[in-house]
Amino acid sequence: MDVPFVDLRTQHRMLHDDVQQAISEVCARADFALGQDVGLFEEEFAALCGTEYAVGVDSGLSALELSLRALGVGPGDEVIVPAHTFIATAAAATFAGARPVLADVDPLTYNLDVDQAKRAITPKTRAIIPVHLYGLPADMTGLMELASAHGLVVVEDACQAHGATYRGRRVGSIGHTGAFSFYPTKNLGGCGDGGMVVTGDADVAEDIRAMRNCGQRKKGYHELPPFNHRLDTFQAAILRIKLRHLEAWNASRRQAAAWYGEALAGCPEIITPHESDDGTHVYHLYVIRVPDRDALRAYLHDHGVGSAIHYPIPIHLQPFYADLGYQPGQFPVTERLCDEIVSLPMFPGITADQVAYVADQVVAFVKGAVTVAV
Repeated sequence: MDVPFVDLRTQHRMLHDDVQQAISEVCARADFALGQDVGLFEEEFAALCGTEYAVGVDSGLSALELSLRALGVGPGDEVIVPAHTFIATAAAATFAGARPVLADVDPLTYNLDVDQAKRAITPKTRAIIPVHLYGLPADMTGLMELASAHGLVVVEDACQAHGATYRGRRVGSIGHTGAFSFYPTKNLGGCGDGGMVVTGDADVAEDIRAMRNCGQRKKGYHELPPFNHRLDTFQAAILRIKLRHLEAWNASRRQAAAWYGEALAGCPEIITPHESDDGTHVYHLYVIRVPDRDALRAYLHDHGVGSAIHYPIPIHLQPFYADLGYQPGQFPVTERLCDEIVSLPMFPGITADQVAYVADQVVAFVKGAVTVAV
């Protein structure tokens, strides 16, 4: 059996007619930049998240950066981010002119550790960016209390957690802003790049609307930094169609995670994802920890199973961030995760048979039934 790491073709075959119709309507209106579908999608996405405002942008990174800028974060400021995340989280602080300050993650949830974040606070700290990594909500109660005590703003990186909930609230609606990515493989993904900021602050929303569109509040009057970070109308039209399926697709991911959990439960060498009583995990990724991760991936590849690593090199060891001055061993939980994690196939519509096959291969390898040279 061949099981891809992600399957976008099946999803798009199902939506083909609706997507073609939506694209045709955009072409008929010729409203290609900030057209009708952008505004409608913003309204619909804000309703999903339970926020008053949503502003469409061109990527999750732009959503994070413009959030920081609109909240007053800039040169001379520090922004606390988890050491274990995609580099865009830290890059948002860098591009806003601030300095990313890393903190280690919780060994159970892999999300930002509140105590570690507290230790990273200095007089220059202005913001915290918690990441709802892999679709599991971070400890927003602890982080919001920490931020309140120190007068910090919070930008939720919800780029992997569309539709996830934390104590009855949608992620993205808890901090001062929430940032989402619509990269094609995300739980809600377009046919290209896209992003969204959600917030309850009218002034923040208005500033982001202006900055994404060349700094204009009024056409021809450029009051704010003139970025070009607009959400494409074609992407908005496609995402409106996909938004109708998000809850069902997330339910499918959760069912697949349950199948994986049952199939892998008898193998204590495999550490499966944590489920929190405080939130709903939407499994953008299904990430396990195993010994001999690289050998396992080679074995899976030889048996038709796709896999990936999210993420193999922590931010503090990335060449681009060498000037931050961090050293190997400084974030031990993150470094251990980067040596052990592997992402297994996960996508809406993955079948019970596919999950069982993948799990059987993982268990066979880990239990020593096979050996692989890498």
